[in-house]
Amino acid sequence: MYLRSDITRLKEDLTINAKLLGHELILKTRWGVFSPRAIDEGTLLFMKYLDINEHDKCLDLGCGYGPIGLAVAKSCKNGEVHMVDKDFVAIELSIINAKLNKINNAHAYLSDAFLNVNKKEYFDQVLSNVPAKVGREQLSIILYDAYDSLKPGGKITFVTINGLRDFVKNNFRSVFGNYKKLKQGQKYTISQATKVQ
Repeated sequence: MYLRSDITRLKEDLTINAKLLGHELILKTRWGVFSPRAIDEGTLLFMKYLDINEHDKCLDLGCGYGPIGLAVAKSCKNGEVHMVDKDFVAIELSIINAKLNKINNAHAYLSDAFLNVNKKEYFDQVLSNVPAKVGREQLSIILYDAYDSLKPGGKITFVTINGLRDFVKNNFRSVFGNYKKLKQGQKYTISQATKVQ
């Protein structure tokens, strides 16, 4: 239990220095957002298997304070990244972190999954570190909306806990007609599907 004298310090933003996709990032975080003290294991594994083109238009779904989206934005300097989350604190931190790292091609905004994205056949990639508690119904909605938002030939890539691996595999196959396992670690699986042209 913390004392009242600790509360002022606990309200201060935390700082993470990270190297993601070969880019040095300074990330401000806060208690109450996902993984505030360090980049989580799933994201670190995810970063090793992402293939980003410099012209890609990407969507980071459930961006949190921005580690995936901002690293991807640095890798697609001639493209753009949309970063969405339903948590206003996460969006606030993503905007702060984009400015802090001088990243101008990343746009963070509030959206419950695709609700405020409003893009059809626009993105080259949809990326997400999917929360374990997302729920099967919500995940199904997300996959169909992702399909609609991707250009033909576009890819969706998820990192999930291993417990969701079979669900993601079956639903990628159902919605996209294909599935590719990029990596299965001890705790996390990276899954990908392509919107066939």
